[in-house]
Amino acid sequence: MAERMPASINSDHLTLLGFAAQIATGACYALAAWDRRMLLAAAVCLAANWFGDSLDGTLARVRQRQRPRYGFYVDHMIDSIGAVAMMGGLALSGFMHPAIAVGLLIGFLLLSIQSYLATYTLGEFHLSVWRFGPTELRVLLVAGDLALFRWPSVIHGRYRLFDIGGGLGLAGMLLMLVVVSVKNTVRLYREERIL
Repeated sequence: MAERMPASINSDHLTLLGFAAQIATGACYALAAWDRRMLLAAAVCLAANWFGDSLDGTLARVRQRQRPRYGFYVDHMIDSIGAVAMMGGLALSGFMHPAIAVGLLIGFLLLSIQSYLATYTLGEFHLSVWRFGPTELRVLLVAGDLALFRWPSVIHGRYRLFDIGGGLGLAGMLLMLVVVSVKNTVRLYREERIL
């Protein structure tokens, strides 16, 4: 796709598309409180976010227009702001308890901080943890949006679908954070022993 991209479109355009789509996803979630069809619009916005966010760096590499520090900084600032918008929209939607949305946001930001610190201290950047990364998260959210459109509550209508999914996601994120943080701490301790 990157090789067929029109010359008038550059990686910054794709970054902006991904960012705008993530903000729009949050707005769609918030508006879904009044119209459940906005969940379908959120799924479309997530697809646009994936397109822009996944292709911007690839396009820069294909065209030999890489700016590693600029790209790293801008991508991750935009991801953080977009995550606030998306989780804020979910918190306002009525389909997820606000505490779970805030918990997921905190978990995402802590995993992000861990990733940035590992990049600085170990010289290794890993976008995914245990083969689970942004693309897989978007696929889960789109599947969740489609399921939520049909079944907002589950288990005899007693629990919100996104509360269950969000709770499981939060538990998984915290487990990843603990395991990766301990692993990196042990590695750094061994590499910088004081004799």
